[in-house]
Amino acid sequence: MKKFLASCGVAVLAATSLATGAAAKDGLEAAIDADYGYLEALYKHLHSHPEISLQEKESSARMARELRDVGFDVTEHVGGYGLVGVMKNGDGPTVLIRADMDALPVKETTGVPYASEVTTVDDKGVTVPVMHACGHDIHMTSFVGTARRLAAMRDSWSGTLVMVGQPAEERVIGAEAMLKDGLFERFPRPDYNLALHVSPAMKAGDIGMTEGYALANVDSVDIEVKGIGGHGAYPHTTKDPIVLASYIVVALQTLVSRETSPLEPAVVTVGSFHAGTKHNIISNGAHLQLTVRSYDDEVRKNLLSGIKRVAEGEAQAFGLPKDKWPEVSYSEGTPATYNDPALTKRVFGVLEEKMGKDHVHSLTPVMGAEDFAHFGRTDPKIPSLIFWLGASPEADVAAADAGTYKLPSLHSSIFAPEPQKTIRGGVEAMTSAALELLARK
Repeated sequence: MKKFLASCGVAVLAATSLATGAAAKDGLEAAIDADYGYLEALYKHLHSHPEISLQEKESSARMARELRDVGFDVTEHVGGYGLVGVMKNGDGPTVLIRADMDALPVKETTGVPYASEVTTVDDKGVTVPVMHACGHDIHMTSFVGTARRLAAMRDSWSGTLVMVGQPAEERVIGAEAMLKDGLFERFPRPDYNLALHVSPAMKAGDIGMTEGYALANVDSVDIEVKGIGGHGAYPHTTKDPIVLASYIVVALQTLVSRETSPLEPAVVTVGSFHAGTKHNIISNGAHLQLTVRSYDDEVRKNLLSGIKRVAEGEAQAFGLPKDKWPEVSYSEGTPATYNDPALTKRVFGVLEEKMGKDHVHSLTPVMGAEDFAHFGRTDPKIPSLIFWLGASPEADVAAADAGTYKLPSLHSSIFAPEPQKTIRGGVEAMTSAALELLARK
């Protein structure tokens, strides 16, 4: 990785000094405008220096330095490359603000001048390209912008801020790793959790929220189907794993269509089917890879247990002995993200008032996943909210609405947020939400 910008430390002091005089809440937009040049340089640097999950060394160090420079007490290496910044500012609630830091193994084709040209070696020893195709560079920049504003506005709030830089979100393991490393024991336990995520489906700077379930339970499932191979000309002497796996694929669909209430969302997708090596050879095995999605925890439980039951039942029907029944394994699971209704209503109202009703939207849930869910699923549960931050140029969104343009999705090699409006909107929304929760009584 290239060295980070040498001039950042000086710029921090200058920008912080400049913003201190604009500390009142009604001067928030002016303060963000004054700080934008610094944040844009930070964003472009992060965008062009992405790091994949579990390799966020430099990104984490940069976030730690940013927080220290404005007065946070920072601890690094929490759950891997996670970091925690704490600022205590009198009596009041504790608010956690999270930003995820990892990028994806995607080759960037946006054409922007600051596009990533980074490659790295992943944990399987494969050299891969790296890109912030999910907007975590925007998340980190908004996180820093929010920290800078709240640090400069101490006279406007009371309580404790806990700023969390989270690793490995794309593998949905980073939040749990931080919790296992004592996030809520070693540091102040939050009364509220906040996070944001960019959305290419909305115009840059707009905010969207979903009350209740916002993102899904997600599990990856592997089914290792076994058979008895042989010559393709003599199938009667074999137990064909490709035919068996095909029956399993079809039978799995009934878990949604016949075993789950039509009022409960559920998805069972077989995304990969691998078997065999040659036209006339019946193989000894086949491998299926599935993604399983739902909102309700009971639905999730029934889907996962049903996959194993279906796979083993089909093998038994094919006459395979028990020692050759399929092996079913589960990985990269994360629970559904639930936005506390009262917290969502409260923040929605504040942002409507602050940013205007035309810029704050009520949205439907999506079947994507976010391990931010873990921060709220503690015992007792902590009210949590993740909201969407629009990232696409207004003209592109208008063209998409008219049916003349297709917006890129998250994880796309061509996804390039419009920096200025997106970053400003992210900082304004998150800072306003934190100020509401930390308001002086």
